[in-house]
Amino acid sequence: MANHSPFLKATRVHAAVALCIASCASAWAQQNPTEITITDKLPARVSGFGDVPAQELPFSTTTITSTTLQDMGAQRVSDALHLDASVTDSYNSPAYWDMLSVRGFTLDNRYNYRREGLPISAETMIPMDNKERIELLKGTSGIQAGTSSPGGLVNYVVKRAPTNAEQQIRNITMSYGQGDNRLVAADLGGRFGEVAEFGYRFNIAHEDLNPYIRDTKGQRDLVALAMDWRINANSKLEWEFEKSHREQIGLNAYSLLDNSLPSVVDGTRNITRQPWAQPGVFDALTGSVRLKQDLANGWLWTTQYGTQRLRTDDRLAFAFGSDCYPNSNYSYCKSYSPTGNFDLYDWRSEGEKRITEAFQTEISGQTEFNGFKNDLILSVMRQRQIDRMPYQQTNNYVGSSSLGSYQLDTTNASTDSPSSTNRNEYATELAAKDKIHLSQTTAIWLGIKYTMFNRNSVQTNGDSATNDQRSVTTGSLALTQQLDATKMIYASYGEGVELNVTPNKSGYVNAGAVLPVQKSHQQEIGIKGFQDRSTWQIAWFDITRPVVADAPYGCYAIASDQCTRQIDGETRHQGLELTGNTTSLSQWNLGAGYTWIDAKRQKSTVNSNINGQRPINVPEYILRASAEYKFASIPGLRSGIRLSREGERNVTEYGEVKLPAWTTWGASAHYDTKVNNTASTWTLAVENLTDKHYWRESPLQYGHYYLYPGAPRTLRASVQFRL
Repeated sequence: MANHSPFLKATRVHAAVALCIASCASAWAQQNPTEITITDKLPARVSGFGDVPAQELPFSTTTITSTTLQDMGAQRVSDALHLDASVTDSYNSPAYWDMLSVRGFTLDNRYNYRREGLPISAETMIPMDNKERIELLKGTSGIQAGTSSPGGLVNYVVKRAPTNAEQQIRNITMSYGQGDNRLVAADLGGRFGEVAEFGYRFNIAHEDLNPYIRDTKGQRDLVALAMDWRINANSKLEWEFEKSHREQIGLNAYSLLDNSLPSVVDGTRNITRQPWAQPGVFDALTGSVRLKQDLANGWLWTTQYGTQRLRTDDRLAFAFGSDCYPNSNYSYCKSYSPTGNFDLYDWRSEGEKRITEAFQTEISGQTEFNGFKNDLILSVMRQRQIDRMPYQQTNNYVGSSSLGSYQLDTTNASTDSPSSTNRNEYATELAAKDKIHLSQTTAIWLGIKYTMFNRNSVQTNGDSATNDQRSVTTGSLALTQQLDATKMIYASYGEGVELNVTPNKSGYVNAGAVLPVQKSHQQEIGIKGFQDRSTWQIAWFDITRPVVADAPYGCYAIASDQCTRQIDGETRHQGLELTGNTTSLSQWNLGAGYTWIDAKRQKSTVNSNINGQRPINVPEYILRASAEYKFASIPGLRSGIRLSREGERNVTEYGEVKLPAWTTWGASAHYDTKVNNTASTWTLAVENLTDKHYWRESPLQYGHYYLYPGAPRTLRASVQFRL
């Protein structure tokens, strides 16, 4: 496959690594990486309440650090967040951008992701090599984000320069595994200047992608630089950028055989492999600049600007239904035929451009009112999202094929080039947050956000233009009570906003129409425990989310201009989360999480028969657990094992077909040692230790049932040198 990367060919990366090694005259002994763990001790900036430690917040958060990302070889956010028992896959293709579900709700890639606290689009492949940590806020997030679906909010925090003038970072990482993937990366950092007022962190990476799935080769590159300038004792300027490129042959999911669940497969086949298939290409340029100014009496003023430029060639040879075209046998359109036949399409949407920009200014500090101390944050943010799509998207029917053969029947091949839709979205947000200290142990948390929207869209052929201007207010309220030095109880309420517009596509009576503003709601009650080396939490949540549907039911199978998109009831998810982690048991590090979800569809009028049914692809429960042991007899050696189990879930609307529960095991060994006085960490890891064959998820997308097989047993070996 041709190398379309505009920068960072593999040879250049190797040369950069060699230059770095040659130029490092002195060794720096970094502390050994910590064990794989999920922590609540770091500030959770995703909360919107500044640098408040996670164990003090009145809602559930998860923070996964760079040492954990390094230990597990995470290259995607889905790799990392699968350590959390509230997170599952949701149409998460191995060769496409991440799509995740939190507490049973699929995150919106346009609105549920942040980078350095500023909104970004996750409709691209986001690299992990330059990320210091990943933060996840669970539940509704209307006070943190003007628009976002419930479930959770993800925030990426990039690696920054060391704070100590004497500290230097010179890390070289190489890894091999997941089939025949090969990675080389460098992580460099330090400070310079007369009084070390300037700091830098530079990351570079190249990976040849040849995963366990056959015929899905590709490559990815990253270059990233973060810098800071300590202007004086009260002022600090930070800026950073990252440029990434990824291209890879796409992968199609399996499906039901009519109304039956097929036997599990080994997961190594690309069932739609074709010689004419082209790789999907994802290019991204993202950056931000931030000024922090300490004011009098402990107040802090922060102003920041972030921008993201995405360009995507979305290409896939994909299978869809059976006899959907040209015979229009719609009874088979949602799945493959009983014998495994399907229709094959060549989808290409080339030159997609997405721009996200945000400017935010914020002031925070402490004040007193009526004798109570208040931690106050006031902020204003202006943001825009612009989508520019190609004039036409190619959706060619190529022919029919089957699971047993790559041969095509092209007798009725046809060309379809529908127009695209361009969108502009502007939002201005005014927010106030306050933590009121009623006593040393009791606090009330208040939040209110007023958001003004201005949105418009139009098809690239000029049809179905729509404009929408409106405003909405969201709020949050919470109470925390410290029981003693190690335990806290809390209760919280939060809202989220979702704005829905009917697609500007033929087939809709109300194409382009703006639907009423809808709010999601969450209540959460929990208790948190924390000591120096142990944390635990019990949380109960209740989330209600409005649902949109097309009427009449099944109208995707009716002739054009017969569907109406409308608000159609709601989905309610109630659940219980249990989490805990401890390193207090001698050489052991133990962690576990369990989430039980009771999910129900409610108040549907388009299809009343679905009321009371469990939504598709929402497991009844999720269990994650890990144990790691440090060998006292062999200093630096630690080994661990991880367990993942997901409960039964519906594949179809009424649960006639269900995906069985599945369990996988993973094992790893890490050895921290020195080679020629250079600190290093050697890792050998095995995923799916028992080589279990299973269906890992069953999403419904575009009116079609999909099945993704789990990965077979895979090996990964890596080494990191800290020079």
